[in-house]
Amino acid sequence: MAAVSQSIEDQISGAIEEMTRAEKQLASHILRHYPMSLLGSVTQLARAAEVSSPTVVRLAQKMGFGGYPGLQQAVRDELEAQLVSPLVKHDRWAGDAPETHMLNRFADAVLGNLQATLKQIDHAQFDAAAALLADPNRRIFATGGRITLPIAQYFVSHMKVIRPGVELLEPVSNAWPPALLEMRKGDALLVFDIRRYENTVLQLVEMAADQGVEVILFTDPWVSPAAAHARFRFSAQIEVPSAWDSTVAIQVLVETLMAAVQSLTWEETEARMKRLEELYDRARFFRRK
Repeated sequence: MAAVSQSIEDQISGAIEEMTRAEKQLASHILRHYPMSLLGSVTQLARAAEVSSPTVVRLAQKMGFGGYPGLQQAVRDELEAQLVSPLVKHDRWAGDAPETHMLNRFADAVLGNLQATLKQIDHAQFDAAAALLADPNRRIFATGGRITLPIAQYFVSHMKVIRPGVELLEPVSNAWPPALLEMRKGDALLVFDIRRYENTVLQLVEMAADQGVEVILFTDPWVSPAAAHARFRFSAQIEVPSAWDSTVAIQVLVETLMAAVQSLTWEETEARMKRLEELYDRARFFRRK
């Protein structure tokens, strides 16, 4: 099965329990301001985190980067990967392609993505996001970018059956003002944004967050800029042997989240589903044998 590398952010987060007090303080600062915190000098980072310069160097060495320059270069490589075009992605995969059928190569990558994604999901955060979406006092809005909007549409189609008060937002600026007018403090905005991150999505998230809307973000290992405004952020592995990224792991997270919400609202959801089936029968919506 294809190996999936961890992001620098995940590596630091995963190792934080084994760090000294000063290193934990430094790591916490880095994670709060990632990746910008790692783009300055050792002295600048040490001063901002209120630790010594040797602590910065020591943490970089403990993380396996040899020193601070190695850690910085790894972060720069990650940032560069965020902007990779489909053409460049294709050339990278094609150059290292093993002599096996595409079905096997692609399936191995997808399964590896899914396992790595599920391994890093915080269950408590996931449950809290489900509870937020199950709250009948909150309305739910969902949006995505050029590639991820269909996931938002899929989510909305199912959630409209599970509970009322669910709306899809098209990622075009002329649709925002009416939607933002309807958003109240405490409502939820589900956002899907993977590389190359779209300015329109970020702008909508910023305005919604300013109104007190709770943002739930599904993104990739390099993390959408919209994460700065998100209450909950779930990162999924997306790389596959293709010019385009895979959204399979994100789709699994979304379907699991909907199942979790459904379990919390089942009494109301069951009644809605029965009524919907009655309406389908009355309209002869589905083909009968």
